[in-house]
Amino acid sequence: MIRLWRSSALAVFICWLQLALAKDQTVLSENTKLSNETLLWGPYRPNLYFGVRPRIPKSLTTGLLWAKVDSFTEVQNNFRHTCEQHEGMAGYGWDEYDVRLGGRQTIHDAGNKVDITTEFVKIPGGSHGGSWGVRIKGTPREDAPDHLVTSVIFYAAMEGLGSLQISNEADDLGVEGTVRMEGSSNELGDFAMEVTEGPGGNRHPPASHKSSASKPLDRTIVSSLQVEEANIWQAKALLFQHMKTEVDQMIELYGNENAPPPWQIFTIANNIREGNMHLVQKVFDGAFEFDVIYSSGSAPEPVTSQAISGAIESATKSFSERFSRLLAPKAPFDKTKYQGFARSMFSNLIGGIGYFYGDAIVDRSYAPEYEEENEGFWEETAEARQRHGAVKLEGPAELYTSIPSRPFFPRGFLWDEGFHLIPIADWDMDLTLDIVKSWFNLIDDDGWIGREQILGQEARSKVPAEFQVQYPHYANPPTLFLIFDSLVDKLQKPSTAKGSADPLESIRSAHLEKPENAKDYLRALYPLLKRHYFWFRKTQWGDVKTYDRDAFSTKEAYRWRGRTPAHILTSGLDDYPRPQPPHPGELHTDLISWMGMMTRSMRRIAETIGETDDVKEFQGYENAIIRNIDDLHWDEKAQTYCDATIDDYEESIHVCHKGYISIFPFLTGLLPADSPRLGAVLDLISDPEEMWSPYGLRSLSLSSPNYGTGENYWRSPVWMNINYLAVKALFDLSQSRGPHQQRTSRLYTDLRKTLVDNVFREWERTGFAWEQYNPETGEGQRTQHFTGWTSLVVKIMAMPDVQSDERLRDEL
Repeated sequence: MIRLWRSSALAVFICWLQLALAKDQTVLSENTKLSNETLLWGPYRPNLYFGVRPRIPKSLTTGLLWAKVDSFTEVQNNFRHTCEQHEGMAGYGWDEYDVRLGGRQTIHDAGNKVDITTEFVKIPGGSHGGSWGVRIKGTPREDAPDHLVTSVIFYAAMEGLGSLQISNEADDLGVEGTVRMEGSSNELGDFAMEVTEGPGGNRHPPASHKSSASKPLDRTIVSSLQVEEANIWQAKALLFQHMKTEVDQMIELYGNENAPPPWQIFTIANNIREGNMHLVQKVFDGAFEFDVIYSSGSAPEPVTSQAISGAIESATKSFSERFSRLLAPKAPFDKTKYQGFARSMFSNLIGGIGYFYGDAIVDRSYAPEYEEENEGFWEETAEARQRHGAVKLEGPAELYTSIPSRPFFPRGFLWDEGFHLIPIADWDMDLTLDIVKSWFNLIDDDGWIGREQILGQEARSKVPAEFQVQYPHYANPPTLFLIFDSLVDKLQKPSTAKGSADPLESIRSAHLEKPENAKDYLRALYPLLKRHYFWFRKTQWGDVKTYDRDAFSTKEAYRWRGRTPAHILTSGLDDYPRPQPPHPGELHTDLISWMGMMTRSMRRIAETIGETDDVKEFQGYENAIIRNIDDLHWDEKAQTYCDATIDDYEESIHVCHKGYISIFPFLTGLLPADSPRLGAVLDLISDPEEMWSPYGLRSLSLSSPNYGTGENYWRSPVWMNINYLAVKALFDLSQSRGPHQQRTSRLYTDLRKTLVDNVFREWERTGFAWEQYNPETGEGQRTQHFTGWTSLVVKIMAMPDVQSDERLRDEL
């Protein structure tokens, strides 16, 4: 029977995939979120430990809560819902995950003494994005009591237009067997949901108090609520508010002296009625398992637990085969101990993809102070920001994005995204381009994209008020252009998709197998790319003429806006030392380097789509930028690249803070193998008294008087995104003939091993990837579960071992 089901499902699946491929792929169409139905559903609420929703505004949304309920005083703190730092977790995240198929997540909840597993899978079929299911398991940890009582609550809610109701008949004692829901919306059509009873091995707390006669815990408790749409995201607070009423009633009925046990008292009401949000509570003694199943009404048949089992097995096999083919660690990391680490790191990166919808706070006053043209401009801009009349809500907008950290940064960050997508592009280029397109759909008429996408009240709840406002003159490193470079590189090489047994390959590689698809994508996006590029040139320009700076071009110089004495948040390098005090005549090494990378990418895109006139224009900009990097930023005495500013005598001078800023032309691939500056750059990064540490490249030189001072955010720690750029640059140079070929090969090998060993060691020790790593001890620090760009370690592990004479160039 299972074999017959699989054969039938495969036939339906292949047919469905063919239909999905035939859909209109118009880049800027509002319907593109539905053009590839394999991406419609997912755990797209990554700020929760588990929450499924579709890529549709104001639609069905679900979530999971649980708690150990053996104490009256600790229950409130025990309930898990949103991912939080330092919440008693011994680690959590996806062990394996494919955004098109599903995967397995394990949550090691040491505080609640239980390990929660969520196995989410998609079942294709029908015309509304298919069906899905999740198997939820709980396993007591080794230190758990013999009778660990866990309360688990699954909820489903309908935002916006649509209906969702419980199908079971109301019963004051609770629901026996499966809880059933029915719903409908314009986008999803009719659908049904089930919360199963689970296998026969599930146990429930015994009836030890007379209150259990009116609320037996071997049944499932269901409560329906009518909640204001704007408050649905506050499920935990709503649960507590609802539960308090029940607790108060029980205390009033039985008194404090004869109160029911905690697992009995901390329950919701049995109250099935009309509503837009439904809570389903189960209370278990020991290990447990149950399924949540969503069946699309347009699917050939409803999904069963048996089908979920088959889909879980299939998803695991598919993930393993694909990972081994595309991202398997290469020597010296091809040992067994690294396999689970690499798969988990990548799965948590791709499992952090979310769908966000809501309004954003934007200051479009275009105050003249924001031009930052006067000395002391940071004080003027601070005063202008206090004039709140110009701050307004804009939108709503939607964004499909991979987030940096589920507990701390559960939203879209522009410069993070380009780094996130580097490994994802190797896995699934179609998905990657879908995310890039989602970002460019946010562009305004001038060409600005907000650097931090805080869409809606739920997203704003995680952000201090002073950081919620976005400013249309603020830029961010244009890292999405790294992905366009990757796409063009892949188009110039034979497709690796041919011969793949993956039935989804034709979707994942649609833009690579048929290069004309990629060219159509680029043509459709090209006007937005040009608008964004020229917005950068217009708003972030630097002044060459006023100060008679000696440079090849009077136009190719750049300065970040948003500067204060302590920070340039817009640069991404926040507190990295810069010239003091800030001056409108400053020029920034990192920004001109980013502009060089961006210009090169624009030239290559123009070449790919046949925009001949634009190719010549971008070639001119590119050459001028490369010349000006040396003319404006190279300091012969310091033998490094430096920011420039204006001194008290109105003269242009260099201010050199050796560290990441100093090597940006190298990091962005603008130094060729025969560059006369390359030797000094390699000296700087390889010197233990400067940037080299046993755990990766320090963000600031050990010799700097600013090393480790102040906030110490970018003033010593090792960051994986910048280290990845260094590893890639070293590899590229090791494959090019030049005076430093052997040296770059050695440095590449040493840095690659140093980085991987430390991130792996800390992952084993703590259960987490970290935002940054201490250059003295290697310990992970700041934000935990930072599975955004720290997951670049997977890409680094998959790069060649050049010392083993593997000379093949990977797709980097």
